[in-house]
Amino acid sequence: MGFLNAISEWKQERYEKVKTEMESLGRCPDCRGRGFTSSLTSVYTPTYDAFFDCPGCSGSGLYSDWNTNNDQNLI
Repeated sequence: MGFLNAISEWKQERYEKVKTEMESLGRCPDCRGRGFTSSLTSVYTPTYDAFFDCPGCSGSGLYSDWNTNNDQNLI
């Protein structure tokens, strides 16, 4: 269990670091400011076929929109 806890803590620290960096740049941490996310069609031949508006920032790519959406989800 100690190994799994260490991985979980590392992942959380990494997420917090990305979130802080994206906040300083004014970008959404989920899509890194692009405004969209994509899906892979195959693991063997990585091609992107579908692009979706980022659910975190509703497609704007802005940290302020991401923060507003996350504040609403906490209520």
